[in-house]
Amino acid sequence: MSANRANAPYYFVPGLSHHPIMASFGMLFVGSGAAGWVNGYAWGPWVFAFGLIWFLFVLRSWFGDAISESESGKYGKRIDVSYRWSMSWFIFSEVMFFAAFFGALFYAREFSVPWLGDLNNKLLWPDFTATWPNVGPAGLVESFNTMGPWPIPTINTALLLTSGVTLTWAHHALLQNKRAQVIQGLALTVLLGAIFMGFQVYEYMHAYADLNLKLTSGVYGSTFFMLTGFHGFHVTIGAIMLAVILVRVMKGHFTPEHHFGFEGAAWYWHFVDVVWLGLYVVVYWM
Repeated sequence: MSANRANAPYYFVPGLSHHPIMASFGMLFVGSGAAGWVNGYAWGPWVFAFGLIWFLFVLRSWFGDAISESESGKYGKRIDVSYRWSMSWFIFSEVMFFAAFFGALFYAREFSVPWLGDLNNKLLWPDFTATWPNVGPAGLVESFNTMGPWPIPTINTALLLTSGVTLTWAHHALLQNKRAQVIQGLALTVLLGAIFMGFQVYEYMHAYADLNLKLTSGVYGSTFFMLTGFHGFHVTIGAIMLAVILVRVMKGHFTPEHHFGFEGAAWYWHFVDVVWLGLYVVVYWM
């Protein structure tokens, strides 16, 4: 740790900030626009886009202030510990978020479908077969084909596993103060994440056009798109985080002793990798 950081205040407390209230207004526009959009109002997409741009601008300014405070030596050891605990709890909340969707999938497959096919319901739906997946007992869902594990999901699995290796390589290079290798490893990781998202977009197009698999395709379609869609969103966020870290590394930020910004983004990316492995097995194979 540099002498400047070693002599940092016991616990740095920033002054009053306008960022929280500005971010709240941005999220208000995002939520209102999204609600109007899904309900068919013409102003919905525009309000949503305005709120999103506003929110992203606030985040850029907010995180820029935090980066400036860190690089000026105001963050000592106790701030570092606070950031680590904050990121840990944030990732835990994300674990619970995905656990809810995995739980919904498990409940539908192991409880709801068998109950609909038991003897008590045969009088109501005599033609219903309790198999997974299905179009439901009421005949309201169009027939569809399921998404198998080959080739795109398997390719995406290889891409994410490889990105975990390149990110770990970049981390070890940072610990050894080999900045050129850090840049190379981070750039490869971001590129692999972008390729992953490109394949997922193609997979969704294939699902809608060729398989008739949609968000409205019963509980299978809803859980498939909710799990894979939210995971893709997290991959996008993780790639953006790593791209920001890449720019910071190129500007000379971080040292072998002081680089939690890098570590926090790496934790998030490895979490995304682990979630995908669960998705790959449960959604595409089972």
